[in-house]
Amino acid sequence: MAEIKAGLKYTKEHEWIKVEGEKGYVGISDYAQNAMGDIVFVELPEVGQDVSAGGDLCVVESVKGANDVYSPASGKITEVNEDLEDSPEKINEDPFGSWIALVELSDLSELDGLMDEEAYRSYCEGLE
Repeated sequence: MAEIKAGLKYTKEHEWIKVEGEKGYVGISDYAQNAMGDIVFVELPEVGQDVSAGGDLCVVESVKGANDVYSPASGKITEVNEDLEDSPEKINEDPFGSWIALVELSDLSELDGLMDEEAYRSYCEGLE
């Protein structure tokens, strides 16, 4: 079973968001990185880019192919994890420590539609 971290919100597409005030760090779950295999490239979003809940955030390429990553919530990207440009494999090594983008959230109520740890665990178990 993939690692699932408490204190985060999850999407059905296996993104996570760690909310801190009105900002949220976004990454992909352990389940997602396991399914992708070895990650070889991350096409980071642009700082200042607006994103919408469920809309495109970036592309993660692995040995198995390219995978779209979606934003769990709407807002503006204020920072990206530039370490992933040179070391995309960090997502495989530590998917919860290797966030992709920091989003200034425009509608905190969107987070209510995301899954908590237990709901996401049940969701993943249903996929296996």
